[in-house]
Amino acid sequence: MLLNRLLLLAAYLLGILLPGGARAQQPYLAQEPFAHTYSIVARDPNTGDLAVGVQSHWFSVGTAVSWAEAGVGAIATQSFTNKSFGPRGLALLRSGKTAQQTLDELLRTDEGRDVRQVAIVDSQGNVATHTGQKCVDMAGHQQGAQFSVQANMMLSDKVWPAMARAFEQNAQLPLPERVLAALDAAQAQGGDIRGRQSAALLVVRAKASDAPWDDRLVDLRVDDAAEPLKELRRLLQLQRAYDHMNAGDLAVEKNDMPAAVREYETAEKAFPNNLEMRYWHAITLANKGQVAEAKKLLLPIFRQEPNWRTLTERLPKAGLLTVSAAELRQILALK
Repeated sequence: MLLNRLLLLAAYLLGILLPGGARAQQPYLAQEPFAHTYSIVARDPNTGDLAVGVQSHWFSVGTAVSWAEAGVGAIATQSFTNKSFGPRGLALLRSGKTAQQTLDELLRTDEGRDVRQVAIVDSQGNVATHTGQKCVDMAGHQQGAQFSVQANMMLSDKVWPAMARAFEQNAQLPLPERVLAALDAAQAQGGDIRGRQSAALLVVRAKASDAPWDDRLVDLRVDDAAEPLKELRRLLQLQRAYDHMNAGDLAVEKNDMPAAVREYETAEKAFPNNLEMRYWHAITLANKGQVAEAKKLLLPIFRQEPNWRTLTERLPKAGLLTVSAAELRQILALK
């Protein structure tokens, strides 16, 4: 398998398999992901939110490298990745240890520390970073105010300094976009020497809530793409649009129709070809008695995709469309 061949080659390069067949102590396990990559961990000083961003020339890098928990911290574990550093590190942070204390404890018992690269930011903004002396060049890291950038197997040693500059220079951006700016800066400097394949962005709240399922503000992954960062940014923009849709729904619940229309229109302008956004906007208007306005939105949708008409016919049974029988007939008769 490709992974086994790469691991064997890396083992030779790192001195694990010595010339002549002699074997040194193996510092990694065969099942550990081969995630050479660049990443950033950061805390937003304004909101307290925590983030991890990563790109690599490896499949589904986000399932191995990025870990975060609201009110606790964020961790990136890479190079010869010890995935246990994620949940174990978060548990140590949760127990009250600082980022540096957590990193020290993780590395203390790890025989593979020389081939690890790990970065941690805790809920107070303290950072700790480790780049093992046998990480494949170019490899290194740079810390800043409440963030750390780190990279290994890069085309040049300009990658992580460029990430740090981009993050610092874009302080006016929301945290997710700021993290993406750092990742883009790394790619502009050549990024991973092997190319690019996957990327991920994880952002959690500053404090844990009573609804932990809502504490992940952004959780996006591009597992395999020609331009993963471009696709990751598109997904983030799409999430922003759906955030406006949700805000519109909330305004409807409060009977604030002007606010609802503003939110829906903002979402639709971001992705004008998204029929679903326009469709639920129309259904909401119909449910609020604005059937004429709803019909104007629904007509081009029905013409473009007839299945939306079929769905509309089924909504009253589920209580999602509350118009009268006569109004429903008018809607379904749109041509």
